[in-house]
Amino acid sequence: MREITYAQAGAEALAEEMRRDPKTFEMSTDAEPALLEEFGPTRVRATPIAESAFTGMSIGAAGSGYRPIVNWRQVTFAFVAMDQIVNQAAKIHYMFGGQQKFPVTFRAAVGGGTKLAAQHSQSPYSMFMNLAGMKIILPSTPYDMKGLLKSAIRDDNPVISFEANRLLGFKGEVPDDDYTVPIGVADVKREGADITVVAIAWMVHEALAAAEILDKEGVSVEVIDPRTLAPLDAGTIRKSVQKTGRLLVADEAGPTAGASAEIIALATEDAETFRALKVPVRRVCALNAPIPYSPVLEDHVFPNRQRIADGIRGVMSAG
Repeated sequence: MREITYAQAGAEALAEEMRRDPKTFEMSTDAEPALLEEFGPTRVRATPIAESAFTGMSIGAAGSGYRPIVNWRQVTFAFVAMDQIVNQAAKIHYMFGGQQKFPVTFRAAVGGGTKLAAQHSQSPYSMFMNLAGMKIILPSTPYDMKGLLKSAIRDDNPVISFEANRLLGFKGEVPDDDYTVPIGVADVKREGADITVVAIAWMVHEALAAAEILDKEGVSVEVIDPRTLAPLDAGTIRKSVQKTGRLLVADEAGPTAGASAEIIALATEDAETFRALKVPVRRVCALNAPIPYSPVLEDHVFPNRQRIADGIRGVMSAG
């Protein structure tokens, strides 16, 4: 099977869905040259740097029978459109009494690894998880990137696709054939028996590397990728924890009110899963600090495979 990058997988998903449905179009401050050449300026709109304006326009277009794709680029730029996202996109189907659908897909890069300082190294997806009416995907591989983004574009609800900066050049196998990955279904990236590690986006790859380290120490690590944060696949996570009796969550975002906290709550509020736990759960997250510009300090703030491995050792030594 061919290998392509995470970024290429996303671009393929857009092109294929635009060919599939003539009412699908993109708006972004940076138009993709290949898309512009194939679909022209009517369906590939290079916008001014006015996210509040074109985010609002996309909601209106979605309610008028189109399937807009809005690329904010860095998630930082979505913050100037928070009224359109929070008060309109997430609620408008409900506010209209279900009389109209609003199928709009938002895309944004998140996370560090780019050495672009605090504003362009954020992972604020938990802010958007709090919005009822908004689906959230966070793919960790090129395969999942293409399949989940195609599902998002076809979905009749507003969906945000958060895409990790560190993964843009990451290569993986992607079929030539049309396929989708269902929203709301987690993936067991590695089976294990001793501890469950739920890892998000880039942390999936760091967790898999940590699992290899621990395997040499006789610890069998199961790695789960939620793939979507809203809805979260509680069933897959709980089933794994019930098997292993131990849980660690790895997230590039900070711990306070984060996705890691929600995942732990989903596991521990279920009586059967809670009874299966042998020791307290643990999180490995970024420090609660703005991300530094200094490469050395950025590396210090973010979790990595060594910190995940140390966290697993801590859980295993607890009982």
